[in-house]
Amino acid sequence: MSAPGRILRAPAVQALLCQVAAFPLTLLAVFLLARAGNAPSYLTAALAQGSFAAALSAWRKLARWWLAIGLLFPLALLGASQFAIPPWLFLVVFLFMLVLYWSTFRTQVPYYPSGKAAWDAVAEQLPQDRPVAFIDIGSGLGGLVMDLASRRSDIRATGIELAPLPWFGSWARARLTNSRARFLLGDYEKLDFAQYDAVFAYLSPAAMTALWRKAKKEMRPGSMLMSYEFAINESAPTLSVYLPNTGRTLYIWHF
Repeated sequence: MSAPGRILRAPAVQALLCQVAAFPLTLLAVFLLARAGNAPSYLTAALAQGSFAAALSAWRKLARWWLAIGLLFPLALLGASQFAIPPWLFLVVFLFMLVLYWSTFRTQVPYYPSGKAAWDAVAEQLPQDRPVAFIDIGSGLGGLVMDLASRRSDIRATGIELAPLPWFGSWARARLTNSRARFLLGDYEKLDFAQYDAVFAYLSPAAMTALWRKAKKEMRPGSMLMSYEFAINESAPTLSVYLPNTGRTLYIWHF
């Protein structure tokens, strides 16, 4: 697929196009209300715009959170217009969100922190009788990777993160604490899973099919794929570990 085609298929771009397509529908609705003698308020127009955008997002089969974003975005703009907010502040917030959620634009994977309960479960399921090459794909701020590196000296713990700000935070934490954990800035799709004994993922339902295709193609016999919370529809897990204190499950596939 060409680069323009990939850009147009990105959920964020489709959500933006839904907002654009909703605008003439909103104008038509406002015109019809005015012709009927019901002068619509700005709030009514914002609700109409959001409703049309959400409906179009549903038609495009975007994830549920895009429907909510489509509905609330015009209302948020209307609310922001009521305050004397300096224009530069919008730019600062935009740049911060860009470097924090850079990967979400393309991968549909928001930032999900896993937590200590998940770290304990992962550590228990890793092979105990041999060295382990471990990678967390989408490692965020690096908590799991640094935790594993501190537990066992025979674990080569690596994390890879596409979003610049979380990657920098994890890299800086590792340097400041002299952790053996290693953090890469980049896309896990460019990795060779054959280099690792264990691959951990805490992604989103939208990413699981592509992850399974890659794992099935590249992972070696004796290795394991671990997914926190999100299962893979194409293959039943070898083992499911329920974490009662979180209400979530760690799914494991052995190769």
